[in-house]
Amino acid sequence: MKATIFDIDGTLLQSDANDDALYLASVRDVLGDVSLRPSWGMYTQFTAAGILTEILNDNAIDATSQRVAAVRDRFIESVRRHVSEYGPFTEIPGARAFVQSLHHSTTHRIAYATGGWRESALLKLSRSGFPVTGVPLATCDDHFQRQEIMLHALRQLNGSFESVTYYGDGHCDAVAAKALGWQFVPVGAKLNGLSRYESSAT
Repeated sequence: MKATIFDIDGTLLQSDANDDALYLASVRDVLGDVSLRPSWGMYTQFTAAGILTEILNDNAIDATSQRVAAVRDRFIESVRRHVSEYGPFTEIPGARAFVQSLHHSTTHRIAYATGGWRESALLKLSRSGFPVTGVPLATCDDHFQRQEIMLHALRQLNGSFESVTYYGDGHCDAVAAKALGWQFVPVGAKLNGLSRYESSAT
């Protein structure tokens, strides 16, 4: 049996640009005109929860559970409103069929591991037609560190696997997969990776 774990934004869905904009707007709405680092890549924990904690620390704002929840809830509502107004996020070509084929395979088990929050991830996946029932999902609600999120996804598969493969679109995905000793498939232009998914042989 093989395990295949997928990032979501930029890997399965063309949602990363919108996600970044909605996240930033949510931070500003709740926290005000806080100081931000010049680029997302300058944050050390590239997850929604991790970046938020660093933003709060940079601005000497207490990272209380209430304050974090306020930003998270504002972001989730923004995603819900965006999908309601503009429709589901567009898939990376072939992604939905590829994930579904592995989900129904007798030789593969699949899971999702994302640096985003759980409720927004489920909303994006379900509205875009990706399987969610019976598919483990690990998010920054489980841990602020990407590598731990990926491990949590694997643990939820609750099995012994001959290989573990992670699909991701960012440098942090590649670094985490290498650290875990997993196979890594790059997706998208940032990593000169897949521009479309081909049908899986099951």
